[in-house]
Amino acid sequence: MEFFLVLLILALPQTAATPQQAVDELIAADRAFSAAAAGKANVIEALTPMFATDVIMPQPGGVFARGVDQAVIALKANADNTTAKVEWTPIRGGISADATQGFTFGYMTLRRPDGSTVPLKYMSYWVKTAQGWRVAAYKRSRRPEGAVSLDLMPASMPDRLVAPGPALAAGASELAAAEKAFSDESQKIGLGPAFVKFGAPDAVNMGPDAAFLVGNDKIGAFIGAGSPQPTSPVSWAADERVIVASTGDLGISIGFIRRNAPLADGSMPPPNAFFTIWRKVNGVWKYIAE
Repeated sequence: MEFFLVLLILALPQTAATPQQAVDELIAADRAFSAAAAGKANVIEALTPMFATDVIMPQPGGVFARGVDQAVIALKANADNTTAKVEWTPIRGGISADATQGFTFGYMTLRRPDGSTVPLKYMSYWVKTAQGWRVAAYKRSRRPEGAVSLDLMPASMPDRLVAPGPALAAGASELAAAEKAFSDESQKIGLGPAFVKFGAPDAVNMGPDAAFLVGNDKIGAFIGAGSPQPTSPVSWAADERVIVASTGDLGISIGFIRRNAPLADGSMPPPNAFFTIWRKVNGVWKYIAE
């Protein structure tokens, strides 16, 4: 019976009246997919039902898995994904003013057949489709062992909801320009200061520790540690894809980070694939999760 209730939650059309209700519905969808994962044979079968057909996932080696088929191939490269089971808990959600796009992130546990576990973090960017909420961009990383809070953080949301409108190319161009300005500014003031300047005060980074790194000041200190000042050894751009809500207040930039110069041995390493989630704060794009 529980399995069928999960399916019902995922299938029911939702019409939120307030921003908080819209965030709650998105978090409920994320939790429902995790609950449904208990009945799946492995990680791949647990994750793929929530993926949009054009889902994109950054991979090692500076590449993206584009679409569900490539995502499955990428997941199969790790044997654990074919044999282990997985569960996860979102700890924060965010929503666009038109309630058609949003994000969640949280903690995940992979459980191997031998009883051992692997702690992980994940981050998802969601779009609302005719079939319900689906993940348009997804990443996860291993995290160190350690206690973390599963309490929900305050939601990232607009003051009010408005009716969805047509997607505007200007919104995507504007966000791509903000990402480029972020990279350009880092060349002038350094990586750390740029991450402070372009981040929202409640921005989140996957970080190196068991818990997420919260706050643009902390993110800037982490990213800028050991980097030459006042410049940046890398440049980046949203040269893969940009998705923005029709209300122009929430979006995701997807692209590559590239070194500005070769390594000491003269070699040039491959780029890093990335995505960054942004919210417009007082008319200015600020990254909110990465």
